[in-house]
Parts: sequence; structure tokens; C-alpha cells
Amino acid sequence: MVAFIRFADSLSAAFGKAFAWLIILMTFGTSYEVFVRYVLNDPTPWAFDVSFIMYGTLFMMGGAYTLSRGGHVRGDFLYRLWQPKTQATVDLVLYLIFFFPGVTALIVTGWKYAARSVGYGEVSVNSPAGIPIFQFKAVMVAAGILLFIQGIAEIFRCIQCIRTGYWMRAHEDVQETEDAILNKATAAESDAHP
Repeated sequence: MVAFIRFADSLSAAFGKAFAWLIILMTFGTSYEVFVRYVLNDPTPWAFDVSFIMYGTLFMMGGAYTLSRGGHVRGDFLYRLWQPKTQATVDLVLYLIFFFPGVTALIVTGWKYAARSVGYGEVSVNSPAGIPIFQFKAVMVAAGILLFIQGIAEIFRCIQCIRTGYWMRAHEDVQETEDAILNKATAAESDAHP
């Protein structure tokens, strides 16, 4: 169980971090579009579609990573007051009743939707450039599969918590900027006053 949780967390982290680079591409693409539109007065027909596709891809492919790090929305005003075993029991029930049926529907209908789109080489109707979008439709299936794998890990995580009374957290791989600055300041202060 623990090995699968670690595997799923690592897989979700790898995809989340890989697709996070789309932020850089979106920044350059949008900056380019702003420059050519307002400075050169020559707007591109493809910029809106490309940024829309990249943002959607980033959002979809980051879902499993966010789930693995406990970043999805929940009713924390109640949830945080419960004991870990109660949290795990409620999570387990909610995963089985809502999460897995929803993700399964995403995979199945996404597959049909993507297959149809790939079959006729769907392009965007929002711009005259005719940007291909069938690959974006296939992202729904990939994101659903990643969410399903991570969901199984979350079920195992709930079972572990019910058994032990504490949550098995994913390895920390990202630190908030404020925390990093505070840690550096604290370390510098302790070095200055031995």
C-alpha cells in the first residue's frame, strides 16, 4: 500500500512539474501577442487559442498533483476540527461515492470525445488560424487516468490513517516563498547569535 502511494505521488509530481512549464510558454506567448498587437499593430490569429489550450492543459494535468498534495477545496472549517481517523473515514466514503464515479465518467466520455475529435482532425472555430485542438481533447483522458491512479493512492492513504491514526503525507517538494524567506532569516539570525 505504501509503495503504491509513493509511486502515485511521484507520478503525479512528475506530470505536474512537467506541465507547470506551460506557464513560461504562456507568458512568452501572451507577451509576444501583446507586443505585436499594440506595438506593431499586427495581431496574431492564433494567440488566444494557443494560450487557452495551454492553460486548460496545465489545469487538467495539474489536478492529480494537487490532489496528492491535499490542495483541492474541502470544507476545512469543519474538516480541520475532526480527528484524523474521522477525516479519513469521511474522505474514504466521499472518494467512493463521488470521486471515482466522476473521474470514471471523465475518462469514458473523454475517450469518446477525444476519439471523435482526432477522427476528423478537429480545429478551433474561435479563430481564423484553424488551430488543431484534437490533442487538447486527448488531455482529458490522460488527466482522468492520472486522477484515477492518484485516487487509488488516496484511498490507500485513508485506510492507512484509519489504521494508524495519522496521515501519511506526500514528500514535500515545493516550499512557499514566504516560508523560504522566513527559514533563511531564522537561520541567519541563529548564526549571528551562537
